[in-house]
Order: sequence, then structure tokens, then C-alpha cells
Amino acid sequence: MSIEQTLILIKPDGLFRKLTGLSIDRLDAAGLAMVAAKMVSVSQELAEKHYAEHVGKPFYPNLIKYIRGEFHGLQDHRVLAMVYRGEGCIGKVREIAGATNPEAARPGTIRGSFGRVTTSGQFENVLHASANAADAQREVALWFKNGEILP
Repeated sequence: MSIEQTLILIKPDGLFRKLTGLSIDRLDAAGLAMVAAKMVSVSQELAEKHYAEHVGKPFYPNLIKYIRGEFHGLQDHRVLAMVYRGEGCIGKVREIAGATNPEAARPGTIRGSFGRVTTSGQFENVLHASANAADAQREVALWFKNGEILP
């Protein structure tokens, strides 16, 4: 396996429900290194760039509202953006995070433990984790500037 890095976002529902520390504990327990972290106010533009691959899909408008905290009445549109690095990092983080749909996520994963689906069908899945190496590279560059990630 090679050393990889990946983007993780603690989404507004994770912040709102005070799940940040619990999520970070599970990521740290995997032996991965956090090499960057910052609170980010998610602009409409940043949300649209992050979810660009989903433009035109029926769930796209709700993705934008969700990542900006609009479902939780948050005024500052914040998320905790982090970069983790380590051997096989992307796969390990995806395994720890669990399936995107919290109802399909294995027990013990972050989404399986803390995620939920609202009565309106909206996934509240606590965090975003890059799906693959190409997504990780694009997403890390989108959320972090040069010099913000430890070598």
C-alpha cells in the first residue's frame, strides 16, 4: 500500500449534534495522521464546486443546502475540514465512515453509529470522506491552500 491523503469534512449535522470529537477519535484510532484541520464557512460557490459531479441529479439542491447547514438553521454555514494521511488512508477512512446511507452503514462505523435519515428522506451522515484518489486530490486542493497541510 502507498501513503495517501484524503479529505474529511465533519458536516453541519455532525457539528450541530456535537459529534466532532467522537468522529476524530475513531479516525485517529486507525493510526492515520491528521495533517490539516480548519473550520470553513461554506459558501454557495464552494459547495457547488465540491459537489460539481452531481449537478443535474435530483438530490443536488439538497446536497448544497445540507453542506451549508441550511437544514439545521445554521447561520455561519460551517464545517470542520481535515486532511488525514497514511498508508491506505482513503480505504481506511471510507471503512471507518461507513456507507453514505446511514441505514446501510455497518454498526460501529461513524455513519452506522451516528447517522440518520430524516422523515423527509434527507441523509444526515455526519461526515464526507473522499471516495477515491482522484477525488481526494481534487477535494484537498479545493478546501486547502498551499502551506496549510503539514509535510
